[in-house]
Amino acid sequence: MTLRGRGAIVGIGEVPTRRIYEGRSMYGLCAEAAGLAIADAGITKNDIDGLVTDGVALPPAIAEYMDIKPNFATGVSMQGASGATATMVATSAVSSGICNTVLVVMGNSRQDAERAGRPAGRGASVPSVRSEWEEPHGMAPGANTGYGLMYRRHIHEYGTTEEQLAKMAADQRFNALENENAVFNGQPISAEDVLNSRYINEPLKLLESVMPCDGAAALIITTPERAKNMKNKPAYVLGVGLKQGEANIWQRDKFTETPAVDSVRRALEMAGYNPSDIEFAEFYDCYTILAAMCIEDAGLVEKGEIGPFYEETDTTYKGTFPINTDGGQLSGGQPGLAGGFRHVIEGARQIMGKAGSRQVEKSDLCLVNG
Repeated sequence: MTLRGRGAIVGIGEVPTRRIYEGRSMYGLCAEAAGLAIADAGITKNDIDGLVTDGVALPPAIAEYMDIKPNFATGVSMQGASGATATMVATSAVSSGICNTVLVVMGNSRQDAERAGRPAGRGASVPSVRSEWEEPHGMAPGANTGYGLMYRRHIHEYGTTEEQLAKMAADQRFNALENENAVFNGQPISAEDVLNSRYINEPLKLLESVMPCDGAAALIITTPERAKNMKNKPAYVLGVGLKQGEANIWQRDKFTETPAVDSVRRALEMAGYNPSDIEFAEFYDCYTILAAMCIEDAGLVEKGEIGPFYEETDTTYKGTFPINTDGGQLSGGQPGLAGGFRHVIEGARQIMGKAGSRQVEKSDLCLVNG
């Protein structure tokens, strides 16, 4: 079965990402983003008969908070890929006829974590995996240690330099300057600023690392037939591909390879395109090195050539190959799993022609990676 063209994104909504929203709950932020997406699509909440969120426990609570009673509701848990996966699930739901109009919504409130007695913005260990097999050997909770090691290995294998990946962070900050929803909007940086920022885990630096934030994002997916009669130009889902990676990074067969090797290949096969057909892209970027490896594994550049690619290529929204046109997570912030979901939102925004001053010149075909 193919999902090619079976789902149409017809509305998007985003609560600006901020360091913290005092007194705001995750439910309230999600409801606000959902309301924006519903209004953007030109429908009412009564038209919603499907709901997809992150986390298996959230759908009934979100539905109750918004006073909707969908025929279908589920949560996904694929870490940073949750947003892209949720979009696939929503597309499957409308394609199969289970429902007609699906709300996908995700958000984060760091104060919710604090009220629950958990440290806000701290990396969480996977029980009995990291705590048993990684942390006793020096791996700190969270992701900084592992991604620093991947960065070091990439340097060793391919000669990648810190200067080259600093350009990635600087290009994305340039994009964020035109995005009022980005947490670092109005705060320009240069590649030199990135290089001068302190090490988090050498060679990984502060300005190459994501900042935990508050915010929320939502989109509306419906059938192509219904989309024809709605007010916005739709963004069609043309291909999807999933690949589950290891919870324990030490179990990877190759330390500098990501599941995007398989997931992107299968998404492109379903869509009927090649990597060379992609006009712009939105890549998961909790750290520069992860985005770098995913760009390589997607086939947009040869493995090991990401450094020269950034030296030679303008990846800003004005450039020859735009990447993370809203600033990505590095400059937009990471409101929990909504951080990765925002890549889907931005890809749809560009295709729908709603990106304003940062609208890319060619916006017909976008690759989104989670």
